[in-house]
Amino acid sequence: MSSQISRKDFLKGLGAAAVAAGLGTYAGCSEKQRSAAPAASAASAGTAAKYKPGTYTASAKGIASDVTVTMTFDETSITDVKVDASGETPDIGGKAADTLAQSILDAQGIDIDMVSGATVTSTAALKAAADCIQQAGGTAVVNTSSNEKPANEDWLGEAPDLSEADCSETIETEAVVAGLGTGGWAAAMTLAENNVKTVVIEMGEKPSNIKEDIAAINSKYQTEGLKEFPQLAIDKVEIVNEIARYGSGYVDYDLIRTWADNSGELVDWVGGILEDSGKYFVQWEAGAGDASDPSRYKAFATSHSPHKVDDSDKELTTSKVFTEYVEQFNDVDFRFSTKLVRLLQDDSGKVTGLIAQDQNDQHYICIKASKGVIVSTGSYCTNTEMLKALQPETLKMKTNVPIGSKGDGSGIKAMLWAGANMDCTHESMMFNRGAVLPTETAGYETNGAWFWFGEQPFLKVNLNGDRFANEAAPYEFMLHSMYMQQNHTYCTIWDSNAKQYSEQFQAVGCYRLFPWDNGAIPNHYFDSTWSDMMEGENSLLAKGYVVQADTIEELGEKLNIPADELVKTVEHYNELCANGEDTDYGKDKHKLTPIDQGPFYGARTCAWHLTTMDGCRINTNMQVIREDGTAIEGLYATGDCTGGFFANNYPNLVVGLACGRTMTFGRRAAKVIAGK
Repeated sequence: MSSQISRKDFLKGLGAAAVAAGLGTYAGCSEKQRSAAPAASAASAGTAAKYKPGTYTASAKGIASDVTVTMTFDETSITDVKVDASGETPDIGGKAADTLAQSILDAQGIDIDMVSGATVTSTAALKAAADCIQQAGGTAVVNTSSNEKPANEDWLGEAPDLSEADCSETIETEAVVAGLGTGGWAAAMTLAENNVKTVVIEMGEKPSNIKEDIAAINSKYQTEGLKEFPQLAIDKVEIVNEIARYGSGYVDYDLIRTWADNSGELVDWVGGILEDSGKYFVQWEAGAGDASDPSRYKAFATSHSPHKVDDSDKELTTSKVFTEYVEQFNDVDFRFSTKLVRLLQDDSGKVTGLIAQDQNDQHYICIKASKGVIVSTGSYCTNTEMLKALQPETLKMKTNVPIGSKGDGSGIKAMLWAGANMDCTHESMMFNRGAVLPTETAGYETNGAWFWFGEQPFLKVNLNGDRFANEAAPYEFMLHSMYMQQNHTYCTIWDSNAKQYSEQFQAVGCYRLFPWDNGAIPNHYFDSTWSDMMEGENSLLAKGYVVQADTIEELGEKLNIPADELVKTVEHYNELCANGEDTDYGKDKHKLTPIDQGPFYGARTCAWHLTTMDGCRINTNMQVIREDGTAIEGLYATGDCTGGFFANNYPNLVVGLACGRTMTFGRRAAKVIAGK
């Protein structure tokens, strides 16, 4: 097995000049080594294989659905392959189907490379194809063991050998925004209102909406709300240092200060656009936990959430409102199903535009931008090769849940090829929202279920039935503690008083299930969350992810953990609750709730991976910078493809910080380009 390579070693090995020239490879690496790790197969190409002629069909579980493969054979060869991944994520797994089918046909077997960014769908297709080959009398085995799939050391590879001459379409404009999500919308709308001629490209078939929580300081909503809740006032210096503390100092303090200084204006601006439409209103979420029993982990009332005026309008989205806003101006051209491939640079290294590819007919588009390019393409959350090399621990903690970032790392790679410097540490935003069956454990190849209830700070035990951490710690503290346990999996235990206790917890952030102190609407309500989890044929209970029992012994048996040990743990935990003090792990008193009212419930829990949080470094003008700190002229970035802001843990108690950072920086980048 090849050893993994760290980001530090990677940077030492390459150097900024080599990356800028697009020569990001290692001496001795073959083209095969630079590609994604292939599945092992005993079926070989050629005419030696003997099959039973006919057409065979098989299916295997992908991310969101079964992936079905239909293969036709004559006596010596595979003559046709069809892959149906229509139930997978349309922009990722769904688009991999044709590529996989052609690759299997060309290879006359399953010894092919995975489709980058669609590893789970690829694996499912190869399993189904192996089944078809076996039905036809051939031999094929897919190796799905993570331990036998070494990380691709050179995940960056070389920049595509493309130039303007390879493009069948050329566009001249002033600015380009690559990626139309949380940060891309802020950039595009700001450019539009400043009359900057702009092209926006988005690899998806439609834009993403902004997230439900936007963190800011000193917005008009917050300033007005503090008249009633003055205890929630935020000290700017304190919050900047708290964010830096979460990152253990592996951050750029000035970037954090830039968010703190500009976030209020951002929220006032975007809130005004939403409210002026008459279709949305914005609420400041007033709440930072139980003031009578302060948490060991301080929370900040930073979040602002947009809500529909008419919640019954299922077709209404923030992106529709933003599209209508941009259409007031005539200088923005949206290009969907269009993906950034590489950046264009002149002899001085200045970025002058980009080459994109139309994902429908695969033609290349050259977009020349006289004022600048803003990259907001998101994370590398779906790029398994990058995760294997940079965050292998994340792959072990997560479960395959079909919700989250669609980022494939393409923007990060394009910026690195242009000479950018990347974070020295790597970080992901993860939540305790993944559930697996009682017979399963965590891992990116395990298909789990969406378990919103998992973040409630009820009792949590490892697979030996033992408590192991303070359940009221921030999201990732709990998950990192989970990583230290066997199989990187734990069990959440609760009882029939769950509603009463959930309200008592006074949760902070998106997992709050009751209105905020000022009446602001939570992202989810307890009753609907409970109903989705416990009632109906599609509930987690019906599907076996949540188990119900009349006794703790029975609960342990159903969770497939030692029942006698779980009984001891619950008895001791209930004693701590009765005494009102957690002398073991220091859990807040108001979150120290007993498990004593049957029926009892439990679920095996692990991480849901929302996004990666490390990327290319930027300065306070949102310019992408090289390793020596100099700016790459013409290149700007925002969001999860950028670095310098987060490390080690996501500060989830600064509620909405990721979205607030991304939108604030997207607007700032556009203002710099517009000369404002």
